[in-house]
This record gives sequence, structure tokens and C-alpha cells, in this order.
Amino acid sequence: MGYTLPGLTEAEGEKVSGILQERLDAMNALHLILKHAHWNVVGPSFIGVHEMLDPQVELVRGFADEIAERIAALGSQPIGVPGRIAWDRPGMTYETDRAGTQQHIAALDAVYTEVNAAHREAVAATADIDPMSEDLLTAQTRELEQFQWFLRAHLEDASGSLKG
Repeated sequence: MGYTLPGLTEAEGEKVSGILQERLDAMNALHLILKHAHWNVVGPSFIGVHEMLDPQVELVRGFADEIAERIAALGSQPIGVPGRIAWDRPGMTYETDRAGTQQHIAALDAVYTEVNAAHREAVAATADIDPMSEDLLTAQTRELEQFQWFLRAHLEDASGSLKG
């Protein structure tokens, strides 16, 4: 890095960029996982789940773009090519191929649990360094948690317990 944003040291900009790169990798992986589920879901409630996933895909792709642009603004370079992304990170694997709606929803819920926890950790890690990156991640976390709620509504029984 030869520069960063005013008010940050280069070391702070580099640290925040590293945190954001991890979230960029996760958003790129999540976008592909969601699209994979969209293509492979079958069974009862197919159309509802199939159509529920498309807006999630689009928003997550937009989140990746926001994060990448923030990394660039911080004076670092966002990495988005497949060969340089850690796709095998914990929580970002997806072993469900052609399967029923409930199986995909349960698998996606598990992915969202990991993604949302890591996004919250990134919010906390950027809070004292760069409030603008913290704000970006906070807004994204809010949307990601809402998506998880949509999924969990399909897994919840009348007593409020999650099944699946």
C-alpha cells in the first residue's frame, strides 16, 4: 500500500483491507452457493424457494462489489479471481447438490450462521479503526440476517423450534 484514506494510518488501512478481503471471499462464495442451491432445489415448495433465492444472490453480489470498492478506496487491491480465493474456508463448503427444499434450506441456514457470525466479528474488528467500513458491514449484516430469518421461517415449527 502506498496510501490509504485520510484519518487512517497505512497500517490501519492494511488491517481493515485484510478484514474486508475475508468478507469479500465469503460474499463471492455465498453468491455461488446460493445460485447452486437455486439451480438444484426440487420438490414441494420448489418455486417459492427457487424464487426466494434470486434476490439473495443479487444482493450478495452487490455486497461483494461494495466490499471490493472499499478495499480499493483503502489503497489496497481487492482479490476476486478464483485461484486466489480461499474457497475451502470453514462454513463455506456446500455439499448439497440436487435435493429437496428442506434439505437445501437447512444447508443454507448453516452457511448463513457462519457468514453472519463472521460478518459480526468483522464489524467488531473494524469498529475502533474505521467506522465507515464498520457501517458498511453493519448494513450488510442486517440484510444477511434477514435472509437467514426467511430461511428459518421454512424450518420453524409452530412452537418456534427449528427443525432440519
